[in-house]
Amino acid sequence: MKKLITVLLLSTFTFISCKDDEKTSQDPSKTTIKTFDNVKVAFGDGLSQSAEGTFSFPTNSENIKTIKMFIKDICPNKECDEWDRYANLYAKDKTTGEWYELGRFINPYWVGNEKLERGYEIDVTDFKSILSGSTELKIYTETWLAKGRKYTVEFDFEFGTPDYKYSAVVPVFQYNKSSIDGVPYGTAFDTNVFDLTKQINIPSGAEIAYLRTIISGWGHATPNDAGGRGCAEWCYRTHHININGTQTFAHDLKAIGCAQNPVNNQAPGNWKPDRAGWCPGMVVPARFDNIQKSMFGSTFNFEYKFEDWTNNNGNGNAFYAISTFVVVKSNSPINKATISN
Repeated sequence: MKKLITVLLLSTFTFISCKDDEKTSQDPSKTTIKTFDNVKVAFGDGLSQSAEGTFSFPTNSENIKTIKMFIKDICPNKECDEWDRYANLYAKDKTTGEWYELGRFINPYWVGNEKLERGYEIDVTDFKSILSGSTELKIYTETWLAKGRKYTVEFDFEFGTPDYKYSAVVPVFQYNKSSIDGVPYGTAFDTNVFDLTKQINIPSGAEIAYLRTIISGWGHATPNDAGGRGCAEWCYRTHHININGTQTFAHDLKAIGCAQNPVNNQAPGNWKPDRAGWCPGMVVPARFDNIQKSMFGSTFNFEYKFEDWTNNNGNGNAFYAISTFVVVKSNSPINKATISN
């Protein structure tokens, strides 16, 4: 990503209100709802890096089998911000007012994702308790140019018998407002601001529970790994989740095949070399970790741990933008997991 030196952003938002959202599917077992329609996010000229809107989704969530989100990143004739920008889409929890990160992606160089029939596809079924009825959405891009990016976003709701009738989701933490709002890597940070240690209680009525994590690194800090790979964009690292002090889950932030990206018209642009767990013009993958059923109904300690490395501050900073959620499911009505410090 293009390195930022010093920027002060005063955020404003574009608001979109949609009372009668467009439904395009002709299949009675599925409904397609268009939300943002060719909406522009940008920096400068009175524009904003974010757009918000309120949209109407189905309310019978217990009969929803899957929800897929499709994001068209529209850039005809190279008219958009040409850099590989951090971007994501959120839905607001109606109870707490907190924004939940549904998915994250990185813009391709110079072009949009028109080579993908419906754009980026992200399974957001885990958030069906949030994506119900009148729902506020927000789309964000870390663009620093007035050219910005334009997006169209659709949701496919497939009806049928789900794996479990009821589900609930809650964030463990979210440090994901932008690439540089992530957790500093390789240096001391304020644990009151970035708290990677929590206590989690899974409802005893849950039949399955798991963690859903999205993480991407930014920065070119030294010392470099072999081949001049700076942290945290290029350096391959393994992160761990400790449960009750025991190393339990591993997240390998390594190559995911940037050169095989179907958005292969990114010219000019340094899109083929592998980053640490992400690529320009691709969705940042979600990582899933199943929680043992023996832990349901009791409180356990959670800690997210980065691999040891010391930033010598010789060439900028390193950050990990991260969000982790707990998803619980049951065939009986279920409450969210509870998270405490």
